[in-house]
Formats: sequence, structure tokens, C-alpha cells
Amino acid sequence: VSHPPVLLSSRSGLESDDSCEVSFKDALLFDRKQVTGGRQENGMWERRKTLPAQMISRSNFSIWSILKKCIGMELSKIAMPVEFNEPLSFLQRITEYMEHTHLIHKACSLSDSVDRMQVVAAFAVSAVASQWERTGKPFNPLLGETYELIREDEGYRWISEQVSHHPPVSAFHAQSLKQEFEFHGSIYPKLKFWGKSVEAEPKGTMVLDLLKHKEVYTWTNPMCCVHNIILGKLWIEQYGSVEIINHSTGDKCVLNFKPCGMFGKDLHKVEGYIQDKSKKKRRVIYGKWTECIYSVDPKSYDAYKRTAGDPKRLKQENSCEGEEADEMPDVQETVTVIPGSALLWRITPRPAHSAQIYNFTSFAVTLNELEPGMEKLLAPTDCRLRPDIRAMENGDMELASAEKERLEEKQRAARRERSEEDETWSTRWFQLGVNPHTGAEDWFYTGGYFDRNYSDCPNIY
Repeated sequence: VSHPPVLLSSRSGLESDDSCEVSFKDALLFDRKQVTGGRQENGMWERRKTLPAQMISRSNFSIWSILKKCIGMELSKIAMPVEFNEPLSFLQRITEYMEHTHLIHKACSLSDSVDRMQVVAAFAVSAVASQWERTGKPFNPLLGETYELIREDEGYRWISEQVSHHPPVSAFHAQSLKQEFEFHGSIYPKLKFWGKSVEAEPKGTMVLDLLKHKEVYTWTNPMCCVHNIILGKLWIEQYGSVEIINHSTGDKCVLNFKPCGMFGKDLHKVEGYIQDKSKKKRRVIYGKWTECIYSVDPKSYDAYKRTAGDPKRLKQENSCEGEEADEMPDVQETVTVIPGSALLWRITPRPAHSAQIYNFTSFAVTLNELEPGMEKLLAPTDCRLRPDIRAMENGDMELASAEKERLEEKQRAARRERSEEDETWSTRWFQLGVNPHTGAEDWFYTGGYFDRNYSDCPNIY
């Protein structure tokens, strides 16, 4: 039977690269002939569109009682009640960088390096778009926890591993099924509580290698702040400068994720430019990380700004610390399109019932799905097999809380045992090295995960 490709609904304004869409029939890990239950349509497995249970109300829980002792501290070492989580591990959450993989395929198909850079810039912005309104905290991964994702319909496979616990470091590696690209990095999220808000600094570098063009791009993600932790409606802003470097051509893209500002005028806005190695501005990039990103010629941009007027705005410090008011600005307007602009990316609409399922995107909904027969082939360390996340997804908060405590204690006991026996933890799928492009420490995938030999995987659950 021939099966149509299953595609994410978001597409850029540029034409889609159909050469990347391959048959879905081999995408899943298990033998379809063994599938007896589950949702099937036209003989093919259909990914789920919702979660087994709606999210519980958090109104009965006082986060202040936990956080009041933590002002100015890092939150990774503080055990939070399960009620403030969302039913995904942080390893699954970072997999959401891949929701708009079609942009990488698009970049692979373009012949001009500046055109490629602007699409890579759109991909870098799209990677943080799923954080919009996602105020639940992902589960901290256990040391040795892994997550795999194979998406033949999107032309890639992904593997990630929690390679360090203190500090918490998550390493990931994605590769194109057609040897078009590799995408890897490691994230060390630093979270601090400032009284009314939590600030997250996603330390770590993203590395995208467009193999056909022999180009390597690197960048870091912007800062993220969750406001109104104690009272009021939770809301999120991203801010800071993101610099994307093409190490092969010397092209650079500087993106400024603007802080909200005094009257909310700049909420969610992203503005920047691409310059070539001689520092000549080639394109201006603008839009919102919650909506869409456009590119325009610098002359058209300057001419528009002259006619539209651009009064100097009050500058605000790029920090969550010491805010007087945390009210979310009521901003209704969308991005004003400058004549002559090209649409690079538009966000995928979320499911209508997203608010009842932790504000998940359609892509996020599928990440913890355990398809029939899959558990026989997954590594025993895969997030989908974590009992606390599974219990929370099913709406059993009591079991989720008990399992979370059990797993954390099991991890502490294993650490004590290693300490007594003077043993060090060995990572399974990644090793520490030096990134040749940045000179910084980096984690590199050592290969072999998809050979399906997991006999020496640790027992972490």
C-alpha cells in the first residue's frame, strides 16, 4: 500500500521543497502487521491529536510557599511539585526545535548563501516559537535519559541524551535521512527566580551543518522570562541578541529579540539584518517570534522607516529583575508588512483545545505517544517509558507525584553508590569534545544508537 506523506501544516511563503517529502510507510519503528489496536485510517497509523487527559487546575497550589526561599537562586536544584510540570521531559521539549524542519530543507535547496542565511535565521526563530504560552515546566531529565524521534515524512531522525545532572546538560543530534544536513547542540538551562518572574538562560550553542553546501552555522538561543509566577496571568517574553554565523562564508545574521518595553509596543518583536563578510548589509529580517518572520531589502526597509516614522523609544533593561509592573501588554496588532518583503516563516496554528492540554502545539502532542509495539524497540532509557510523565499525561497526579519522588530518590542513591565506589558516570551516546568552529566545549554524538543494541543501557526507571 502506498501511503501519502504526513506533513506539518506550517509552510513558509517560499515554495515547499517536495523532494524532501518521502513515503510515510516506513516511518514507524515497529512492524505494522503486529498492530492490532490503535487508530488506523486507510491502513496507516495516525498520530494523535490530543492528550489522554486534560491538564489539571493549578489554582489550588501555592508556588509562593516553595519559591519564597529561592529568590536569586538557580532553580535546577529545587524539587518542584509535579502540578507545575507539563507531561514532557526537557529532552522532548528541545525536540520541538525540529517542528519547522522544512526550513532546513528549504535552505539546502537554495543556491545563494544570503538566501540560505535568511531561511536559517527563520529556523532559529521558529525553534523558540513553541514556547509561546507554554508556562508548564518540563520534567528534569534523569541522568542517562534518552529520547529518539524518527520522522521520515519530515526527512530526519533525532537522538538526545541527558549527559550531566549537575549542571543539567542535554545533548542532541539530528540528521537528515538523505544526508542533506546535521543539526546538533547541547543545552544547559540556567533558571533564576526574581520574585515575580523566572528567567531562563538557555546556555549552549546550536550547530547546523548544510552538508551539500559545506556550510556550518552556529547560534545561541535568546533569554526567556516567565512573568507573574505568584499572581496574575502568566506570560512569556524572549529577549536578547542572537548572532548566527556562517563559518564557511563569513556571512552573519544579528537578530534582536526585543524586550516588551514600557507600553508593550515591542512585545514578541524580532528585528535584525544579514551582513556579508565585508560587513555590507544584505537583508533586513523582521517579524514576531509568535507569528511570522519576513525579509526585505535594506533600501526598502530604510525608505519605509523614513515615511512611516520611527520615534526613539524608551529603552528598558533586558532583565526580569526589579520590575515594578508585570502586567502583560494588551497587544492586538500583527506584523506590519513592508512592501517588497518575502515571507520566510509563519507559525503553525495550534489545536483549538490547546489551552486544555498545556498549550501544546500539534507537534508537541505527539512527542510522548507510545505507539503499539514501540516499547519493544525503544532504548529502556527513552522518555516515553518514564512512569511519572506517563501518569501525569493520563491525569493520575497522585501516581505522577509518587513516581517522580521515587525516580529522584533512585537517582540520588545511584549517585551515592558511585561516589562510595569512586566511579564516574559514563555517557552512552555522546562524548565531550571541542567544537572546531567556536572553540568551546561541545557534546558530539558517537553513533550506534539506531543499531538497536541497548544491552548496556543503565536502569534509570
